[in-house]
Amino acid sequence: MPTPGVRPLIAGNWKMNGLQRAVAEIEAFVADADDALFHAADILICPPATLVSAAMQAIGTKPVQVGAQDCHPQASGAHTGDLSAEMFADLGASAVIVGHSERRSDHGETSALVQQKARAAHRAGLCAVICVGESEAERLQGRTLAVVSEQVAESLPSGAEAADTVIAYEPVWAIGTGLTPTPEDVAEVHLAIRTLLKERLGAEGETMRILYGGSVKPGNAAELLAIANVDGALVGGASLKAADFLGIARAAPAEA
Repeated sequence: MPTPGVRPLIAGNWKMNGLQRAVAEIEAFVADADDALFHAADILICPPATLVSAAMQAIGTKPVQVGAQDCHPQASGAHTGDLSAEMFADLGASAVIVGHSERRSDHGETSALVQQKARAAHRAGLCAVICVGESEAERLQGRTLAVVSEQVAESLPSGAEAADTVIAYEPVWAIGTGLTPTPEDVAEVHLAIRTLLKERLGAEGETMRILYGGSVKPGNAAELLAIANVDGALVGGASLKAADFLGIARAAPAEA
């Protein structure tokens, strides 16, 4: 359940999925979402970079935020193929995901680089959604809390605030597999993250949102979102279909 005084965030990460016709799913989402949903939670959709502008147009005046899935640490320069946080802000985006496990594994991103990207997001006026999570091997070795705590500590920029930073816990072994940790496992990790944030940031750490991600679906969303210190969800595959994403968003409890 959301931390007292914290508004839940339901975020969709489309990853490398979606051509122009996929914008129809965003149109369907905003058409079917009612005022009660928007009253209960903040909604963020992070499509591929090619669809950010189209997503902004599809949303119109509805209170849905659009974000990016990655950014370069620099604002501009000779970085062929890269996109800066400022570029996404210029399109109207309000957030950027950094440090997703697929970036860490596929592109060898370190927590130090993730911290630079989070700083870049802040520099551009965007909210940084910082992803952390352990692999299956690390969990089996009993290293979950140590790994996640280290990632949070090394990825979080100094001066981060609840208004400009979100932490997303995604156990790597649960992403896209249909597997989810037990509610007790999720509660343990989220409490550890909350404790670290409070020690590091004081009052800001008490209200910084901590999302859960990893095979979140309409069928398990209510149970996951009812866990202490779970302030929302980072949704992968289920965010690609309006009906599924709506089902998850509607499961979000109102802020305590």
